Amino acid sequence: MMPEKWLQRVLVLLIGFLPCILGAFIGIDIGTHLSKLPPASEVVAILKANEITHVRLFDADSHMLNALANTSIEVMVGVTNEELLGIGQSPSVAAAWVNKNVAAHVPNTNITAIAVGSEVLTTIPHAAPILVPAMNNIHKAIVASNLNFKVKVSTPHSMDIISRPFPPSTAIFNSSWNSTMYQVLQFLKNTNSYFMLNAYPYYGFTKGDGIFPLEYTLFQPLSSVKQIVDPNTLYHYDSMFDAMVDAAYYSIDAFNFSEVSVVVTETGWPWNGGANEKDATVKNAQTYTNNLIRRVMNNSGPPSQPTMPINTYIYELFNEDEHRGPISEKNWGLFFTNGSSVYPFSLSASGQMAGNSTGSFCIAKSGADEDKLRKGLNWACGEGHANCTAIQEGQPCFYPDTIENHASYAYNDYYQKMHSVGGTCDFDGTATTSTADPSYGSCGFTGSANSTAGRGFSPTAYGPVSPFTGSRSSMLYPEIGGVIVGIILHWFWL
Repeated sequence: MMPEKWLQRVLVLLIGFLPCILGAFIGIDIGTHLSKLPPASEVVAILKANEITHVRLFDADSHMLNALANTSIEVMVGVTNEELLGIGQSPSVAAAWVNKNVAAHVPNTNITAIAVGSEVLTTIPHAAPILVPAMNNIHKAIVASNLNFKVKVSTPHSMDIISRPFPPSTAIFNSSWNSTMYQVLQFLKNTNSYFMLNAYPYYGFTKGDGIFPLEYTLFQPLSSVKQIVDPNTLYHYDSMFDAMVDAAYYSIDAFNFSEVSVVVTETGWPWNGGANEKDATVKNAQTYTNNLIRRVMNNSGPPSQPTMPINTYIYELFNEDEHRGPISEKNWGLFFTNGSSVYPFSLSASGQMAGNSTGSFCIAKSGADEDKLRKGLNWACGEGHANCTAIQEGQPCFYPDTIENHASYAYNDYYQKMHSVGGTCDFDGTATTSTADPSYGSCGFTGSANSTAGRGFSPTAYGPVSPFTGSRSSMLYPEIGGVIVGIILHWFWL
């Protein structure tokens, strides 16, 4: 077998495995319908200060692309709906667009995706015949620039493209767009790209006439009488977000394109609304955002695709006061333009909070029952999704190697991340709050100015680990690495 073919097969394998290896990411959409949009350099400073690693631009603004240079932030640029017609009709127009807005900025600016139009089929349906030609022309221009291995091309769709989103197992695309959707999916498969979905549980809830409980849209626990179950698959859906993503997967599968993955290019919750928009509140927005981040960063997929992470972009960075429509349309932002957050939330795996901290720490009570401490520790590092990396053997907070010390670290990490959305410091009576920073030596507790959790690479996206129980996450890299190496070696000898 020729070396070139070996390399080709390795690349195909790695591309297929990378989503599972690297884990999911949280990105941010950056809209521009603001009366006073900060300079691009200030916008990028806010992104860097909050450890934002992925952004989506709705256009290809040169000032933003220049400001994003040499930051390593992954950037998705957009072909606007107004540009769609010209690009779809003319390969030369598409080539000029790519040369100006992509090739001229790479590699300094880390552009990795192009969104061709936005919700074209449901907002400007008369443009449907030109959508796939536009995608093809953009992709051909990307190939001509030798960027096709780096830059993916796709187009975002709203949930309205799916005619029956629940139960997910019966979801199908609106038959009006069968021909176009088949062409879109064929393009995505041929170019190894992904399906872009704009999924808004807020709208699913407010337009659902009370069919689904609010807790379901906010990723909150459901009582036994409120469980949401697909009657055909018996899959339990803990959130409307998961059900929406699964509805997209089932709709794609109905066309026999199961290899295409789903990326959520927009989701969020408005924090303010008019008199008739009672669910657009700071509390709900904060709960949705923090629980969404926790959900995405646990690195799992929806029930039908449990091993496929759900890469997600939150809508949006700033409030867009020039948006038309109800008050809620102007209030989706996570930040004000001065860089302060609308409400506290954590965008990073390290748990660094944007906004005010709790001002206190959660630690284990001295002399607490060891069995209860052990249970509390295991829960915090497991279901509680605390980042327990620092208390693993060989890490800064492993010593003193006691249940009480490890429980204090795990309790506090959970508390700092979840206090703002109702998380408590109790753990069956084994925990208490303290204003004294419990950090010591090289061990910095979450919430401290010297937090250990934010240093270096943190594997929290792959699942938390209790040092006393172990977890599949502690073996994730060896297992996947062994599988990849084994398959590659097998292919080499074919």
